[in-house]
Amino acid sequence: MIVITLSKTPASLRGDLTKWCQEIQTGIYVGNVNTKVRDLLWERVQKNIGQGEATLVYNTNNELGYTFRTTRLDRKIVDFDGIPLLKHVDVMPNLKIGFSNAAKYHKAKITSRSVLHNSTLLKFAVLDIETTGLAPNKSEILSIGAVKYLKNGKVDVFYKLIRDVNYIPANVSELTGLNMKILKSKGSNLIEVLRMLKDFLGDRIILGYNLTFDISFLDIAYKRNKISGLINTSKDLLPIIKKNNKFLDNYKLSTVLSEYKIENQNPHHADFDAKSTYQLALKLIDEGKLKL
Repeated sequence: MIVITLSKTPASLRGDLTKWCQEIQTGIYVGNVNTKVRDLLWERVQKNIGQGEATLVYNTNNELGYTFRTTRLDRKIVDFDGIPLLKHVDVMPNLKIGFSNAAKYHKAKITSRSVLHNSTLLKFAVLDIETTGLAPNKSEILSIGAVKYLKNGKVDVFYKLIRDVNYIPANVSELTGLNMKILKSKGSNLIEVLRMLKDFLGDRIILGYNLTFDISFLDIAYKRNKISGLINTSKDLLPIIKKNNKFLDNYKLSTVLSEYKIENQNPHHADFDAKSTYQLALKLIDEGKLKL
């Protein structure tokens, strides 16, 4: 028999565990599986635990008749004459002044990675748009944001409001903070913006989150205004996240950014969404999940 306890874990992981175990109380799962399934379940829990904690208890041949494993950082399992005990661990250990060999190696590794990183950063730009609705044929583009890394090490931001919009639904206005008065006073002509966007993107790979949605709007806008469309290679980060983070509660950008500890100060603003998606792309590149 096994017992697994979970706390502060994604709801999807808790639901996943019920395929093999019975949830007898919130966060406590009991099952009767063989050793191989038990080990595979524990691997599954560790991989998808998010920011939570888990402990596994199972039968074994010792004086207690059971042992356990845990992901808790403040506890360490120690063996005391064949009896497993939990030892308190100081999670803020005192640090010695100076640099260890491991630290020096890590610094050298980071330096060498940054050289490679810079060449990668110059390959892409990140795009985001806000619209009046979800239908590319009926809805309109409200704003366009894009971000790209420059050779001088700075990050360039493109942000334009569109003044040609005819109508903004109340819920969209509330979500984006945009209204007709703002667009008329601060916006630009859509045709001008589309041309400026092409110049900004150049021949870079276009990245975005749920990028298919953005590109579908832009394709129609370029076509309607008889401007040659974007021919850049594009990569959507959403399928990459779904492949690598199978147990998120949902795949909204806000949820994904929280999972990767990226702050977005103004969600549903094209410039801020593009900036936060840019940070997400950097993390995916660093982790080897996104290759360009």
